[in-house]
Order: sequence, then C-alpha cells, then structure tokens
Amino acid sequence: MTLPADALTQAEHIAHARKVNLSTVISEALSEGLRRHTEAARAAEVLNTYKKAFGGFSDEEMNLLDGIILEPEPAR
Repeated sequence: MTLPADALTQAEHIAHARKVNLSTVISEALSEGLRRHTEAARAAEVLNTYKKAFGGFSDEEMNLLDGIILEPEPAR
C-alpha cells in the first residue's frame, strides 16, 4: 500500500500522540472513511427513491402531502 507522504506523517503523529501503532491509526481512518462512504451512498439512494416517488407532484401537491396548509391570500 502506498500512502501520500503528508497523510503518513499525520498518521504517525496521531499514533505517537495516542501511544498506539501506526497500523491502528490507519485501520481506524480507513474504517471511518468506508463508513462515511456507505452513509453517503445510502443517503443518495434514499434521495433518489424520494425523487422517484414524489417527483411528479407539484409544489402545491407536495405541501398537501407534507401537511402544510396554505391559506389563500385575502382579497385586497
């Protein structure tokens, strides 16, 4: 595995400060990055599903679905 020099240096500093080995820091960072990637992919999937389900509704229809009741403006 090849890491950018600045990332390796930062990981070494973190490992030293926490008194753990470099492998632990890299493993945790990779796990966190993969978790965030999975969350972002899931969020995109949910958004796409929402758009498919509600994409054909007008703004007024969406307000009704959301339970927002807009009172007509009084005549002037």
